[in-house]
Amino acid sequence: MFSSNPFATVAAALPPAALQAYVILMFVLVVAGTLYDVWHKGSARYFFENWRRSRERAARALGGGELFSIALQTLLVDVLASGEFCNTRRRIAHLLTMYGFVIYVVSTAVLIFGYPTAQTPAPAALVQLWWLGALMVLAGGLWFWLFIRVDVLAEGHPRFRIVQADLFILSLLASVVLAVLWAAAGGGAGVLFSLYLLATAVLFGSVPWSKFAHMFFKPAAAFEKRVSQANGTRANLPAPADRPETFGSARELPNHY
Repeated sequence: MFSSNPFATVAAALPPAALQAYVILMFVLVVAGTLYDVWHKGSARYFFENWRRSRERAARALGGGELFSIALQTLLVDVLASGEFCNTRRRIAHLLTMYGFVIYVVSTAVLIFGYPTAQTPAPAALVQLWWLGALMVLAGGLWFWLFIRVDVLAEGHPRFRIVQADLFILSLLASVVLAVLWAAAGGGAGVLFSLYLLATAVLFGSVPWSKFAHMFFKPAAAFEKRVSQANGTRANLPAPADRPETFGSARELPNHY
């Protein structure tokens, strides 16, 4: 089970080109949904206006070397280490989900495009990487949803009240759970596979209404804030009253500390 490519079993019922076309369609949906989200919410315009105002009000100009250093800090702290999360459990759950999702998506694409049939067997290590990514998503996502999620009980709401902001995590978990169940059952193109495709379509097709697009905008926002702090634009803003920023992030402390 952990060494055989589950996507190769679909070739008996569907031509490999059909599954490859589905993956391409999901990619197009993400790109189109992200562009629509940026246009509809004005994220790009907001970012560039903030950038322009920051440069106009800057107390000092930043050189190319300093900008590169800020970009590197943004990449290492805010992107790769999720430095905006102050709560250690929340950060670990997010990192598990994020890196698991990347491993899961990339390995899925490689398996589908590089080893589409049983006549082109995939390396066992690649299949195991797919399983690892899926299990990391489940570990991080379920940990967040069941144990770290905002305490809605304290706000007088049912524990499992679902709002639009939950669309991304729930569709992600549904997609990966169905993928794991389908692969564990031996693959094929049966009911589980159809449900897996449906849940995945919801995940990638709901970008304009979920938090999916945030992963593309957050690095730009974090970089802009670091630049504003470095050039003195934000020098007059008060620091958090109760505690300093942690883990080197340039973002304010979130409400779920």
